[in-house]
Amino acid sequence: MFVTLLIAPTPAFAHASDRGHVLLLPTGYYLIGGAFAVAISFLVLALLPAASLDRFWRRRLPLFTLGDSARAAISLISFAGFATLIAAGFFGSRDPLSNPLPLVIWTLLWAGITLLQGVFGDLWSWLNPWVGPWRLVSRPLGTGDGGSWRLPRWLGCWPAVILFFAFAWFELIDPAPDDPARLAFAAGLYWLLAFLAMLVFGYRGWSRSGEFLTVFFSMVARFAPIERDENGRLALCWPAAKLLAGEPLPPSGIAFLLLALSSVSFDGLSKTFFWLGLFGVNPLEFPGRTAVIGSGTFGLVLTFVLLAAVFFFAVWLGQRLAGSGPPLSQAAGLLVWSIVPIALAYHVAHYLTALLVGGQYALASLSDPFAQGWNLFGTADMPIEAGIVAGAESAWWLWNIQAGAIILGHVLAVLVAHGFAWRLHPQPTRAALSQFPLTLLMIAYTVFGLWLLATPTVG
Repeated sequence: MFVTLLIAPTPAFAHASDRGHVLLLPTGYYLIGGAFAVAISFLVLALLPAASLDRFWRRRLPLFTLGDSARAAISLISFAGFATLIAAGFFGSRDPLSNPLPLVIWTLLWAGITLLQGVFGDLWSWLNPWVGPWRLVSRPLGTGDGGSWRLPRWLGCWPAVILFFAFAWFELIDPAPDDPARLAFAAGLYWLLAFLAMLVFGYRGWSRSGEFLTVFFSMVARFAPIERDENGRLALCWPAAKLLAGEPLPPSGIAFLLLALSSVSFDGLSKTFFWLGLFGVNPLEFPGRTAVIGSGTFGLVLTFVLLAAVFFFAVWLGQRLAGSGPPLSQAAGLLVWSIVPIALAYHVAHYLTALLVGGQYALASLSDPFAQGWNLFGTADMPIEAGIVAGAESAWWLWNIQAGAIILGHVLAVLVAHGFAWRLHPQPTRAALSQFPLTLLMIAYTVFGLWLLATPTVG
């Protein structure tokens, strides 16, 4: 039934992340400058002593202690809001710019919360709509945190990888991901299945292995310059410093991070004149998402496979150049953490315009979720300033922010990768040699990301 609903013909709505203008800027200078910045970062880091880099990453500024007493209450409020949004999806307006469900999920959650996670840390552990309901139900059932069953260790987070791919497919390939009723069914069913899995396998067990939003947001939170220890004490640190405390990820964790980056990259690539031309689609007469389901699915898988292959090849070649070191699986499991700054940078650059405009529509729609003429929060009649992303001046500063985010993300990725290189290869020469192929990959991906921002796309 669920599969039938997903493939059934429905009206196709414009997705929140689509762009409607072409940025005619001197992109050649940006491409060269971005590649140069990443390359210079590698050369400078190769000359710095490991002790200096280690002291740089370890610096902390203590703040205050934040307890967990309100976590369940906040989660219950979040669940009540989620249930209201699901009801609005079924019974509210069919216009995706008036119904709050698609605006909240695609704009405030997927674009906005991701950005907040990267700035303030793991807010999602407080906001997610499962903790509170799970605590209420698990206590009478006596299941406890461990649940009735335990997931096998070998499973890793492969369930989260599969579910994240399904989510990416629904967002990027499905004909109508913004259709409120369609989205309400998919989101409501996913919440229910995840909740049942948490009762069976325990909240921690499933949230770390199968609940893809929690897995994704927890990885992004490691980039944040705010650190919280097990006792609740907060401290300021350098952005991405917490990544260097990470342990080697298993193959499933590596696949998850690479999928997070490749899916956003394909979202940008799939709308370019270049990609559509490969399949004989005239971008000036775009036939709609239904006509490109096959090519889109193929492209989503291909982008992930190519990125994974190139990443593993770069790590393998680096190990060979270094002459010795730990197994490839351990090296790849550590170095893949350097993907987090790049994935976050791409996320910010790709969804910036959607967040600026869609966020305004979301605030307006939340005041009248069922299209009944309400004004609950006083924002129902707020003017929508869509011109914030239109015009030559707006295009200039938007593109510079997006380009700057991509370049900065890659520079920080080089920093993180070098930190792990010292752990893998204590000798300075070997550490530098091991990072040379990965740095070339990052330079190529910087150029690719800047090209995606500047190349013409369908609206």
